[in-house]
Amino acid sequence: MRADRLVSLVLLLRQHGRLSATALARELEVSTRTVLRDVEALSAAGVPVYAERGRHGGFALLPGFRTELTGLNHDEALALLVAGSRRGAQAFGLGSALASAMLKVVDALPASYRETAADAARRLLIDPEADLLARRQAVVEEVPDAVVAEVRRAVFAGRKLRIRYAAVDQTPKWRTVDPVGLVTVRGQGYLLATRSGADRTYRLSRILAAEELDEPAQRTEQVDLDRAWQERSTRFRTGGDQVAVLLRVNPARREDLVGTALAVLTEEDDTDGRLRMEVTFQDSRHAVWAMWQLATNAEVLAPQWLRNSLRDRAAEIAARYGDSP
Repeated sequence: MRADRLVSLVLLLRQHGRLSATALARELEVSTRTVLRDVEALSAAGVPVYAERGRHGGFALLPGFRTELTGLNHDEALALLVAGSRRGAQAFGLGSALASAMLKVVDALPASYRETAADAARRLLIDPEADLLARRQAVVEEVPDAVVAEVRRAVFAGRKLRIRYAAVDQTPKWRTVDPVGLVTVRGQGYLLATRSGADRTYRLSRILAAEELDEPAQRTEQVDLDRAWQERSTRFRTGGDQVAVLLRVNPARREDLVGTALAVLTEEDDTDGRLRMEVTFQDSRHAVWAMWQLATNAEVLAPQWLRNSLRDRAAEIAARYGDSP
């Protein structure tokens, strides 16, 4: 909303003293033309914004100017509760709310504390891009704002939720669930819910549409999300007909493999600069799909049935495209 952006613009100028139109546009995620229009609107409203020309020029506020701001809005409060990191807030569609909230928090600090607080923030690293094994963290998945907002509303209001969900290798279908909570893991958001009394976990990025219903959700008043997530993760990793696969893989594709496998059992350097790994997949279909994605960047050593399955699929593709149509 434009009102929130105008407040953020004032707060940025209060904290930085002077910023160019380009810098303001970058911080507010708008165009420089929008920044210029916003500055004109603030001036017309009596906010003393003035421009300084020249190489080191920009926009600034008259010294001593203060703003009277209302408290945090609903989404901003949620963002601070959800996120010790920006990644978590973004997964639930609260990234911009978190940025706005943090501006207000910093502005509320006494002037003598602001610089100290800013320095302290630079000395904290939360949810880094890579872990100690040099694995890059997954990027935050894109979920339409309207979808994630509707899911959030149903979760917090305790009402049933109707979602159009696209499960892997299945046609998207509508289903009605009882939402339990939201979880984010390495930039990926999940909806924990029950359906006809059975536990269900839905990936937010696969929810194509969502609709909060008036009917109350069937769920307990208290919930331990951490425990619920751990239990569901354990069932997922130990359930079904898991498949162990021994393979050689190009190191450049290691993260793709690790990202889809349930677990890495062993890993060591092999010949030709490749890695020899033993990993597990949920079932045979999962194993075939994952190894097919790696194409010639990986070679299955065992089990033999998986080698045969990949060979037969490749032969079928080659036969299909062997002749001109």
